[in-house]
Amino acid sequence: MSPPIVPSNLPTLIKEAFVRAQASGDLIYYPTQVAILTVGSLAFQLRYSPSLAQKPKPPKPVEPNTRSFNPFENPCPALLVAQLPPSHRLVLNKFAIVPEHFILATRDFKPQSHLLERGDIDAAYACVQAYHSADQELFVFFNSGGHSGASQPHRHLQLLPVECMKHGLEATKLGHEWAVLADKLCLSEKMLPFAVFASSISADMNAEEKHLAYLSLYKRAVSATISNVEAVMEGEAQISYNFAMTSTCMALCPRTAEGAPIWDDSGKEIGNVALNGTVLAGTALVKNKVEWDALRASSMILSSVLAEIGVPPATINGDK
Repeated sequence: MSPPIVPSNLPTLIKEAFVRAQASGDLIYYPTQVAILTVGSLAFQLRYSPSLAQKPKPPKPVEPNTRSFNPFENPCPALLVAQLPPSHRLVLNKFAIVPEHFILATRDFKPQSHLLERGDIDAAYACVQAYHSADQELFVFFNSGGHSGASQPHRHLQLLPVECMKHGLEATKLGHEWAVLADKLCLSEKMLPFAVFASSISADMNAEEKHLAYLSLYKRAVSATISNVEAVMEGEAQISYNFAMTSTCMALCPRTAEGAPIWDDSGKEIGNVALNGTVLAGTALVKNKVEWDALRASSMILSSVLAEIGVPPATINGDK
């Protein structure tokens, strides 16, 4: 397969497309409030977007046994940024929490629940490199499986400019302490209340080497999650997981729950915090003020949620 062709001015294309689509109403941006919580020695972003609770739900199929609306099959022209020959396209996220949030989707339908192929990893890293060459960084994440936060069956990876992820942090007391978590995980995998597996990568690696690095992380995650089962290296994934990529690191965490309930001091359940692949950037999102207030009041609550979403970190060493 030929290598992906990514526009060299990709950061500019994304920025301009985002501004146009927001102005035309084809894209909805949900502003957030942000706070920094400390989980162990790590700075985590907590973002609050009450307006996101009113986000419209995708239309249901009119006829029985028909597929749900697929935003990546024939994307709205205002949201389509570029075709990425030979097999992908770039589309803006219609409902953005982070400005300039965009999607790398396969042109032909491929299942989100299947393992990523070499072309998926290659195209994603080519986008990362386009940003890196412009002295910017890009965070890529992938949700797969029922416990991962995945919401669309058509295969897609999500891409967030790191500078846009920092919006609002300058106004917080500890904003300077936040950095993309995935990059730190390549220095030490044992940093979180759940198991994460990480591998250093570089632009010197070819497409096959990067794909094999991803498969190696997946194999370790399967071993940590399911006893006495050998990982299958293609087709349907055997576990739910989140995968993340930066210019220097890949990280993958097996997921056993999408989120966890939180309680007040009296033991009453007051909400449920759900997490997707952005947890590997060190971010979390809530839509409810009660949850927002409770999590800011005690970082231990977020730490407890994180301990519920995956497998114990001891599995990194093979202990089960």
